Amino acid sequence: MNRINSINIPAFIVEGINKTLVMDMPEASPEELDQHRNQMTKAQLMDAYLTSFSGKITGDVIHDVVGHIFGMDLDNVVLLSGGDKETSAAVQNRLPEEASQDHTPLPRAVIDSRLAAFGKRIAGPEIRVMLNHLFGVNLDAISGLENAKISLYSKGQWIVKHDHDLFVVSTGEGDVDVQVYPTSYFIERTGTTELPEDLQHALMGLGYCKRQESRENEGLYYASPDGQAVPDAFKGQTMGAIMATIRSSFAHL
Repeated sequence: MNRINSINIPAFIVEGINKTLVMDMPEASPEELDQHRNQMTKAQLMDAYLTSFSGKITGDVIHDVVGHIFGMDLDNVVLLSGGDKETSAAVQNRLPEEASQDHTPLPRAVIDSRLAAFGKRIAGPEIRVMLNHLFGVNLDAISGLENAKISLYSKGQWIVKHDHDLFVVSTGEGDVDVQVYPTSYFIERTGTTELPEDLQHALMGLGYCKRQESRENEGLYYASPDGQAVPDAFKGQTMGAIMATIRSSFAHL
C-alpha cells in the first residue's frame, strides 16, 4: 500500500515533501522520488515538509503538520507541569474569546510563546523535542512504531492503530498511568485474553501489576508513584518489552 495515501496526507503537504526530496535527490526520476517518499518515517515526512515551508513556523502550522502526518490533534493535549513559564506567556497573549471555561491555555498559544522564546527558526527535530517537553508528545517514538504491531492510545485519542496490531498501550490523562492489554485481533488469533507469560513477567519487572478488581482482557497496569508523567525511559522499556515478545513469538501474526 502507498503509505502516503494510507495516512491520508493532503496534496499540499505531499507537494512540500516532494520539493525537499528534489533538492536532496536532483537526479532522481519521479518514480524514484515516490518510492523514497513512501519509505520515509512520519518524522522524516514532517522534517521534509517543514524544510520546504517558506512561511513563518507557528502553532497553527505545527498543529496542522502533526495532525496530517501523525493523526494527532494537538488541541487536545495537556500541558505538563514543566511548562509553567510557557503557560504564563500564553495566558497573557491570548484573546478573551479564546479562553476556555477552565482557563487552560490553548496548546497552539503555548507553542507560539515557546517558538518566540527561541528567537530563531527551528527545524523538525527541535520542534519534536519541544512538543515532548511541553506536552509529553514524543513524536519520534510514535514514528518508531511504524509496523510494530502496537496500538497507542494517548492524550485522549488513538495515535497509532491498525487492524492487525497485537497489543495496546494506553496512557491516562497527563500520562500518569499506563495500561497494556491484548487487542481483539490477538485474542482472535491466539484464543487467549491474557498477555503472554514472558511479556507479563517483563512488565511486572518494570512495576506493572494487575488491578485488584481486574476485568477480563484488562492486561497489566502501572501508575506513577509520584503522580507525575511516566518518563520517556519507562515508556521505552515498556515498548521494548512488547516488541521483544512480538519478535520472539508473534512475528508471524
